[in-house]
Amino acid sequence: MTNRSKLLLAALLLSSQLFACSSPPPSANSDKPVTADSTTNESVKVVALTSLTADIIHHLDQSKLVGIPGSRLIGKDQRFQDLPQVSQGRTPPDLEKIVALKPTLVIGAKGFHDQPLGKVQDLGIATLTTEVKGWQDLIDLTEEIADQIGADPAPLLARYQKCHSKLPVESASTLVLVSRQPILAPNKNSWAGDLLQQFKAKNLAADLQGQSPVEGYVTLSAEKVLEANPDIVLVVDPEQDPVAAFEAEPFWSKLKATQNKRVHAFDYYGLVNPGSISKIEAACTQLQEVLQ
Repeated sequence: MTNRSKLLLAALLLSSQLFACSSPPPSANSDKPVTADSTTNESVKVVALTSLTADIIHHLDQSKLVGIPGSRLIGKDQRFQDLPQVSQGRTPPDLEKIVALKPTLVIGAKGFHDQPLGKVQDLGIATLTTEVKGWQDLIDLTEEIADQIGADPAPLLARYQKCHSKLPVESASTLVLVSRQPILAPNKNSWAGDLLQQFKAKNLAADLQGQSPVEGYVTLSAEKVLEANPDIVLVVDPEQDPVAAFEAEPFWSKLKATQNKRVHAFDYYGLVNPGSISKIEAACTQLQEVLQ
């Protein structure tokens, strides 16, 4: 396995922890949860441990956000320049920094932030554990956060709905490839798979199951990809040109999508890892273009 493939697998594993699949909507966990009954809206102070939740809060009511993660997605965003970072990269959040901000609510991801959220909760601070791996999860999360901070989610939900304003008339067979060694494709139990379903794309890996280091993804052989022979191929790589990486594979030129020039490179954020609202919207716009 190449170093680039290892980086991608690490990124996918991290995103599967940050945005794990969820059946019920997210819920606040605390002996004294932050609600309209226990805390006035003006006194709500939130520390977000993921870029997506920080972005959602900023859109809902930026005055409630007091701490953010050290994510490259929002690190250079001018909207967040004056907010203190409580973590850096994949390192665990700094508990002392979080406590020093005197938050009334700390929001983190299930599986990845369980330990720091547990410590925060032991100190009597309310926590919200999130799970996002589908479009409905995003809606539920936005509504839950809005309820916690006393904000109106309607404008943000309207933006989500706008993503579906131009759906393709007919569905084309589609395959998303997120890694070359091994070849990984998202099934329906992933953010990417659910997003394809929202856009009525015929995801050829949707119902496939198998052993994979990343939940919601299946490992495919070159023979399986050739057998599937999709109309459209979406290729993702968080580091370099994803299409160029596959062009060296013997099977690549034999694919219908390659021959018809329907191979499209996608950003890792938005399609594989939701990341932020702007990245989600960019992925939706691109999907509208390439699935027509």
